[in-house]
Amino acid sequence: MADRVEQEEIFSQVLRAGRRTYFFDVRATKADDYYLTVTESKKFTHDDGTFHYQKHKIYLYKEDFSDFQEMLTKATDYIVAEKGDEVISERHQKDFKKEETTEDAADEVKSTESFTDVSFDDI
Repeated sequence: MADRVEQEEIFSQVLRAGRRTYFFDVRATKADDYYLTVTESKKFTHDDGTFHYQKHKIYLYKEDFSDFQEMLTKATDYIVAEKGDEVISERHQKDFKKEETTEDAADEVKSTESFTDVSFDDI
């Protein structure tokens, strides 16, 4: 049993991303070759304050690394090229605050131009 635990702890990296955590773990096959597991763990909180984790795991073997990396790069490059780096889903979070753009600032200036400029010396 202790031998199996040692095999499972060959190499590990953790990426925390908000409610999601990604685990990249190098493990060994029975033939003592290495493969990669990528686990996504997502925390869900219930109304009563209790929580649970939902996990999804994929297994990547050495013979697939090159093709997987190529496809991942193509897919991520496509997303960034089509939609940019902005994370649009952040707009749907309840505490989202829109950053002021130059158009918003210009609209604000236009709306204040309709007011009469009053000096305290005139009063």
